[in-house]
Amino acid sequence: MHTAPGDLLYHLRDEVDAADLRVRPFVRETPLELVPAWSAEWGCQVHLKLEQHQLGGSFKLRGAVNRLLTIPVSQRAPGVVAASTGNHGLAVAHAARRLGTTVTVFVPEGADPGKVAAIRALGGEIRPHGTDGVEAEREARRFADHAGRVYVSPYNDPQVVAGQGTVGAELARQLDRIDALFVAVGGGGLASGTAGYLRALRREVTVVGCSPANSPVMAESVRAGKVIDRPSAPTLSDGTAGGVEQDAITFPLCRALVDEWVLVSEDDIAEAMRGFLDQHVLAEGAAGVALAAARQLAPRFPRGNVVVIVCGGNVGGATLRRILC
Repeated sequence: MHTAPGDLLYHLRDEVDAADLRVRPFVRETPLELVPAWSAEWGCQVHLKLEQHQLGGSFKLRGAVNRLLTIPVSQRAPGVVAASTGNHGLAVAHAARRLGTTVTVFVPEGADPGKVAAIRALGGEIRPHGTDGVEAEREARRFADHAGRVYVSPYNDPQVVAGQGTVGAELARQLDRIDALFVAVGGGGLASGTAGYLRALRREVTVVGCSPANSPVMAESVRAGKVIDRPSAPTLSDGTAGGVEQDAITFPLCRALVDEWVLVSEDDIAEAMRGFLDQHVLAEGAAGVALAAARQLAPRFPRGNVVVIVCGGNVGGATLRRILC
């Protein structure tokens, strides 16, 4: 288990506590549910943090709302800019609509059509660019600078990370002891915020970062000791797909806070998504990544409390047909 130095966490616990109070009127406190069948099978207490019940269908609303609320009204009034493979764009569109502004969302080619349509339905302007999330991020930053608008990063922003960390604040209220936390990692905002907060409270938590083998950029960057640039193959876990910005604040946080990394295959992701359906939980591929990893490692925590973050439930009909057929 790693111990993150206080300066690296930039007072993350205080930032998350502040975000928790700030966003509470705008987000739902999502349930934490015990799954008796998996608990009996794996020999531990398996809990699901059901973020698919969040407005917008994923945890991303937390970071988006926290970031927008920390932008002066005069600066967010002309509209904000985001880049997303889907869920972050949806979250910023929800937050912008609630706070009386607009958003322009840059998406990579091949972004989930259902998520793109949902962003448009919320009033978001869509601008396709590039074939990878990090390419869309670069163009979004360029556009925001040129237009004089605020760019809302999906992960590379302290206020976004603090907002995602409110998942950890809720978990701390919902469960006295957590022995292992399984969290899907793309850009690393959810892992950084949640693990950082929980580690500040209970240092015995084992944090497992979970990524698709087809897009393991953060895991491989941590292994290499620097952010690397590598192409991603298609994956059911579109919410974690794509590259990581070179200056990402989440890289040193993930490096310090994540104890183990697990890469899972597309077959394992599909199987996990079907497993969620058996428990009457509609979960997207990124959540399947976390569950697939938990199936491998959870039995190592006998009688312990194991938490799997179901990070989102935005899965379209075509994907469902693919995993069920």
